[in-house]
Amino acid sequence: MRITTIKQEPYAMSKGAQLEGFCMDLLSEVAKKLGFNYKVQLVKDASYGRQDENGNWNGMIGEVVRGEADLAIAPLTLTAAREKVVGMTKPFMQTGISILLRKDISEGTGFFEFLSPFTAETWVGILIAYLGTAACIFVVARLSPCEWSQTQSEQNRFSLLHSLWYTAGALTLQGAGPHPKALSGRVICCSWWLFTIVLLACYFSNLSSSKTSDSTHLTVKGFEDLANQDTIEYGCLAGSSTLAFFKNSNNPVYRRIYEHMERTKSFVSSMDEGVQRAKEGNFAFIGESVSLDLAVARHCELVRAHEVIGMRGYSIAASLGSPIIKNLSVAILQLSEAGELAYLRSKWWASSCVADKAKSSAVHQHSLKGMFLVLSLGLGLGALLAVLELTSKSRRRAAEQKKSCCTVLTEELSLRLRTSNANKPQENVDKDKEKA
Repeated sequence: MRITTIKQEPYAMSKGAQLEGFCMDLLSEVAKKLGFNYKVQLVKDASYGRQDENGNWNGMIGEVVRGEADLAIAPLTLTAAREKVVGMTKPFMQTGISILLRKDISEGTGFFEFLSPFTAETWVGILIAYLGTAACIFVVARLSPCEWSQTQSEQNRFSLLHSLWYTAGALTLQGAGPHPKALSGRVICCSWWLFTIVLLACYFSNLSSSKTSDSTHLTVKGFEDLANQDTIEYGCLAGSSTLAFFKNSNNPVYRRIYEHMERTKSFVSSMDEGVQRAKEGNFAFIGESVSLDLAVARHCELVRAHEVIGMRGYSIAASLGSPIIKNLSVAILQLSEAGELAYLRSKWWASSCVADKAKSSAVHQHSLKGMFLVLSLGLGLGALLAVLELTSKSRRRAAEQKKSCCTVLTEELSLRLRTSNANKPQENVDKDKEKA
């Protein structure tokens, strides 16, 4: 069988004297199922196929109509006009119409853009670090006799609320007194101060970089945004089914897009030209979403808009009334059900994009793992010093009272961890009695 196709990445690409790509693999699988041999030839005029004013077809569709080829296998869009002159199989791939543009004009700033310098995991880690540090300051301030020497008559300065307030003040570089007096508390505070300095430096650095790269750009999220602006030029492939969709549409937004493209003659002659113009900026290329996904996989600076309209499929074309159409459709459905089409899609659409290292990105938690480790060591050291301070005092008291050190230590721990502000109301009662 004579097969006509067109060069387009990744459907059919040159590899020496042969062709390779998605369509070539699909043709090989279909030929195995139906048991036919084939010879592939490139379409002479490098066109898919459109009808001129005289009703004649060019491109691959024209070759099939004139009998110059038995099958046309390529990203041929299944349309009503083509279905009238050739036989089309069940679609082997679903696609639609979308927009390709640079990342810096694809999405706008959200309400929570200030959270973008860090990932969600990093923010959760910071919250845990904040609560853990406040809890450590609170516990250490109660355990350390250097911080709280007279548990019966003296009120502890570091309540839980004050510990939270003190830690928040250090996080914003504002400070909040009083400061710890004990060595254990100061070790914890120094660890937290070092952590906050590095954290804030990373935050403001990434925030500044993201604002600089995203400034002075227009936001385009879909076709309505595209039609309502005149700063960014946009166009599609000349003579393509995408252009026919906008031309025949009754949607006022799509009509405005078509009229603008006709007025400015902003068409491109090839897919590669559209991708190149989109990379250069200030141009939005409208095309098949599947082809745009390939461009995004190859070029990091490009992105496809989320909106997809005019869903349609790619099919294999044969001469009108050919009996092989039915068998080809069954073979395509069998390949789809077996997962072969999905495998071929993942094979040829694999991303080779290497992210730009200079571009700012959200800081992940593992990027700050060193600082989290330093903070954890500081908290642990502070807690250990507090226990040692309390143990030293308990040993001295045990020697004075001639008791077991463990007994005195247990009493101290019980008193410090259970004693709250209950002494304060008792002091107020005593004062009231004296006044009476």
